Amino acid sequence: MAASSPLNTRSNFHARSISLPSRPHPLFLKCSEHLETLLKSSNETFSSSLLFHKIDGLRDLIECVENLIQLPLTQDALVHDHQENWVNNLLDGSLRLLDACSAAKDSLIHTKEYTRELQSIIRRRGDGADVTAEAKKFMTSRKVVKKAISKALTNLKGNTKSCNRLSTNKDHQTLALIKLLQDVEVATLTTFQTTLQFISGTTPSKSNSWGSISKLIQPKRVACSLVADESEFAQVDVALQCFLFTETGKLEAINDLQNHLEKIECCSQDLEEGLEFLFRRLIKIRVSLLNTLNH
Repeated sequence: MAASSPLNTRSNFHARSISLPSRPHPLFLKCSEHLETLLKSSNETFSSSLLFHKIDGLRDLIECVENLIQLPLTQDALVHDHQENWVNNLLDGSLRLLDACSAAKDSLIHTKEYTRELQSIIRRRGDGADVTAEAKKFMTSRKVVKKAISKALTNLKGNTKSCNRLSTNKDHQTLALIKLLQDVEVATLTTFQTTLQFISGTTPSKSNSWGSISKLIQPKRVACSLVADESEFAQVDVALQCFLFTETGKLEAINDLQNHLEKIECCSQDLEEGLEFLFRRLIKIRVSLLNTLNH
């Protein structure tokens, strides 16, 4: 019985101390503001500038959450409730976010590798057969990326639905903290979903990103106009197909393809930097959670 006394004392202490103060911490308010801003940004547009704006907003939010996790009040709540579902869900969620971010990074790296190889062949002024062979490799690589992204998106759909259950036996401020962290996970997963769709060159309403052969063999100016408002990745897919599936205007088609390859290279670089930043921050958050719970 003597050995259990300190444990009971510690448990009683945490029961009194984990309630958050009636006035939310400034970091809590700041995270809520970043979250609201992120949720207001459009999920329907696929322009690179708006996607980068969305990722910048997510960077601000994740940075804020990282600081929020370090607060003694947050850590007390985590330690006190370490065996409860919301804490387990938070840990599982941190892995989901890392998996989603990793899927986007891997897709970018894979596409960028083949983009540079095709660019190299074109710049060396290789003969038509060399460029065609490399373009076919690029098309195959894009299919591999799209398949991997499709699998990742399928996993994300289930995750965004499963991580939104909320405990009810908590005080108001603790509930607010739990809900904020859950909403952050959903918003982050949704942003990664948009990013994956952007890289794939698809939209929620377009399950077949490659389109029909009848569209592919239209004049280049018509085919390219079909994706003028879509992602650079969707545009390079069409330019690639125009080059491979049209018999005339090869020089014009290859020049157009080269132009889109340059755009996708620049876009990939900026996107990769943003995802790398988020990946490092998400790792830090998970490490902080594990350190707090294992302390």
